[in-house]
Amino acid sequence: MKAAPKATILLIECSPRGAASCSRLVAQDLLARLQAVDRPARVVRRDLAADPPPFVDAAFAASLSLRRGESPAREAPALACSEALIAELEAADILILSTPMHNFTVPAVLKAWIDQVVRIQRSFRSTPEGKVGLLRDRPTFVISASGGLIAGPAARQPDFLTPYLRTILATIGLRDVSFLHLTISSREPQAFECERQRARAWFDERLISDRAMSTDTRPSY
Repeated sequence: MKAAPKATILLIECSPRGAASCSRLVAQDLLARLQAVDRPARVVRRDLAADPPPFVDAAFAASLSLRRGESPAREAPALACSEALIAELEAADILILSTPMHNFTVPAVLKAWIDQVVRIQRSFRSTPEGKVGLLRDRPTFVISASGGLIAGPAARQPDFLTPYLRTILATIGLRDVSFLHLTISSREPQAFECERQRARAWFDERLISDRAMSTDTRPSY
């Protein structure tokens, strides 16, 4: 009997703090939980802090304007990185975004990745009714961390990261998005361990719920 193919998990990491990053550590916990729930998965890891994508430049913008018949846009040298990142995303059954919150929103390296993968006529198309995503939906987990409270009556800073990521991911077709926000207001190990335990409970609740509602069209964890 032929074995079922492994799912592919794409892990995008953004924190410049490396192994000391809280968002990275909790993302690793989620990764381990996903692999424990079902068969082991193939993991593709992209560390944007260590290898940031290029910013959109004039050559990139000009390549988007190529008319059909002049040159296939997918073959334009200026779009090579964009094409590789989109293909990587297309191949993933599950996406994990691990990121800090910088100045109330996403860090520059994550914005650079977004600008490479959100590409007209490739990952979305424009219609009179608005933008329509061209990528298939898949379970997406966003694990973000900040040094201050961003929700509830005690919140003391705004959160532009969550609504922005929800909107931009939906633009390319990713709507099954779950957000877990970590508040790391203290560098004490006990404070982080409390957040980590809360995160693990959230993982279990989310994954059990997803399996209960799963269908043949949804990737198995």
